Amino acid sequence: MLGSLDHLHFHLTHASNPKAFTQLTPLVEEKTPPPDERAILSTNPSKNHVFAFSTQTSVFNKFLNPPRDFYRKYPLSYISTRPEMKLEHPINVQWIGIMKKIAFLTLLATSLVLGSDLRAQQSTIVETAIAAGNFNTLVTAVKSAGLVDTLNGRKEFTVFAPTDAAFNNIDPATLESLLQPENKSLLTSILTYHVLSGRVAAKDAYDLTDAPSVNGQRLNLNFKGDALRINNAVITTTDIQCSNGVIHVIDTVLLPEQSTVLSVANDAGNFSTLLAAVGVAGLNDTLNGPGPFTVLAPTDEAFSKLPEGTVTSLLQPENREQLINVLKYHVLPGRVYDDEAVAAGRANTLLGPSIDIGLSADGISINQASLIAKNIETSNGLVHVIDQVLLPSKMSRRQVMNSLTAAIDRGVPVFNSGHHGQCCDIYMNVMTEISETGVDNMDDHAMAMVKQTLRKAQQTHSMTQRAWVLREGMDQLYMQAGRMSDRIGR
Repeated sequence: MLGSLDHLHFHLTHASNPKAFTQLTPLVEEKTPPPDERAILSTNPSKNHVFAFSTQTSVFNKFLNPPRDFYRKYPLSYISTRPEMKLEHPINVQWIGIMKKIAFLTLLATSLVLGSDLRAQQSTIVETAIAAGNFNTLVTAVKSAGLVDTLNGRKEFTVFAPTDAAFNNIDPATLESLLQPENKSLLTSILTYHVLSGRVAAKDAYDLTDAPSVNGQRLNLNFKGDALRINNAVITTTDIQCSNGVIHVIDTVLLPEQSTVLSVANDAGNFSTLLAAVGVAGLNDTLNGPGPFTVLAPTDEAFSKLPEGTVTSLLQPENREQLINVLKYHVLPGRVYDDEAVAAGRANTLLGPSIDIGLSADGISINQASLIAKNIETSNGLVHVIDQVLLPSKMSRRQVMNSLTAAIDRGVPVFNSGHHGQCCDIYMNVMTEISETGVDNMDDHAMAMVKQTLRKAQQTHSMTQRAWVLREGMDQLYMQAGRMSDRIGR
């Protein structure tokens, strides 16, 4: 079994996969030597792997075809294409070393091509599930949800795949309903709850206590006896490798939380005051929307700790803006789990000002409140229960100046790079935060100027001009805050 390296081609053969070794491209274009001058330098032809080189290629000629007076000691077979001609020569040990290096590089290239070829031969996640024969219901659901292309794509996923037997434990009418087009969103949320981004092997899962699903909600991993569980399901088979991920087989269908933040609060029964406040503030649709949000939910008992008359006053129509600010101070954008919050130490609220998060022997604290229940999953976010109402304090003038400086530092390079709309967003956010939070001991004229700047900016359609409107207002506010700070030493 012999091959040749004409034009510096690698022509490689392997007993198990000949095709894999014929796909390397030429490195240098070279005219094919005449047939009677073509030579082959080969390793043991009886082996599965064979490689050979044309000694007539000019680029390598000085390496592979040295003067004959350099040949000594080591035999080299020179095999002509003319059968009557065969010469034996000794070769210098230098050239043996060169041959070894070229052989190593050849075999390295071979292994890379073979590994790529084998990966290409693996089936995708969907193809593997179909071929297995015991994931028929799962495959039907994936098709109904329109996720076939995603799970057949190049991005890697880890799928916890319930068998047909697992789906048999679901009420047939419920399952049939999930497969209807009008329930596609719900079906998608259930299926994506079985999926992790990336390739997570079983050996890696043993070190985890939880993992974020593509759905957004976390999956809990734990041991019960000798079995590794994902939520309440037992992982029965692990590490079925696919071209675009890995499958772990489970014996139970995983069901994510389907209730919204407000539904969960309503079902709990101890958030009546909070729900009443959300209704008066007109935030029901927001907190029932897609989110995701993290809500720091004070209990009814927490509201009862406020000074007498505070809740009644907040619920009055004339105090609606203040009530909205209080509620937005209890909401964080995205899903923020307790461990993430503690690690960060601070978190920005929807109102703008951040909250402080601490960990002590007594547990997790959020500003002056204690966390009494955590990580309550909902379809559109998380709920953490706290024992006190968080009241946003007004910003000090020094905080105003620091916030304005930070916004300008971020906005200037964005504006100068031509992204005027993004600059407007940065400036608008800081001015809105100052307006909604208020500034301690700032005169009414200054706060009225802030509101006027925001109104004028919203009415200015050109992003370039809007950025300048906001910047002018920011500069005026900075100077006023600075003068007042100097007068009172703050």
